[in-house]
Amino acid sequence: MKTFLVVVFSLLTVCILADVTDEEAPSDDALPKLTDVEAVEAFLDSDDVAVIGFFEGEESYGYKEFLEAAKAVKPIPVALCSDKEVWANYSIATDTISIFRKADVGQENLQLSDAKKVDADGLTRFIKMNNVRYITEYNQVTAVGLFQSRVKTHILLFANRGSADYSKLQKRLGAVAPDFSGKLLFVLVNGAVKGNERSLGYFGLTSRDLPRVGLYDSDLDKKWLMPKGDITKDAVRAFCQSFLDGELQETKEAGQPEAKTEL
Repeated sequence: MKTFLVVVFSLLTVCILADVTDEEAPSDDALPKLTDVEAVEAFLDSDDVAVIGFFEGEESYGYKEFLEAAKAVKPIPVALCSDKEVWANYSIATDTISIFRKADVGQENLQLSDAKKVDADGLTRFIKMNNVRYITEYNQVTAVGLFQSRVKTHILLFANRGSADYSKLQKRLGAVAPDFSGKLLFVLVNGAVKGNERSLGYFGLTSRDLPRVGLYDSDLDKKWLMPKGDITKDAVRAFCQSFLDGELQETKEAGQPEAKTEL
């Protein structure tokens, strides 16, 4: 079975069908204006994910729609930058919306000159689907960003939302994730959601088996489960490192039947 993160590719479309209206442009007063590289770096350091609209000015194509989208994606931090010298530092040549992510050391760019039509809903969707964090909750929207990321190995925490240890385990994995930035993506899969049953089944699990931690590598198209037991930070860290060291690849995949013993 190919990756369970595959979703309908039409979600990748950010060129929207609706026409831009002539409504009064929203104010940009609420957004930080970044005027030098130091200010940009400080802004990017403020959160796992940060968005910058690199626009020449208020009349730029997509500017008004970007301001509308910025209101819709709170609490994701959003800022503006019109300084061309700063643009060069981030390989920006024309009006562009960029999403910066710490989890995979990524910069996702939407160059507005490439879009035939733009509206606020489409830009909102572009930002939300690329909201890949140190630990990202899996759903149909975030699956797109996870699938597109250059980091192809995912650590999955399967847990039932509402269970006593759900939040505790989420924070525990979130504390480990920065140690593997750019190498592994940490994903939270809510086992209480019916739509996630396929993901659990791919690992040979049901909601009654949770919580469990698994690892999926899309390049190898293989998956493994961390041994049963307490899901501690040290145990998760060791499990992750075993994959990076090549040791986990020598063990049996999750969901595979046990070998029969010949009599």
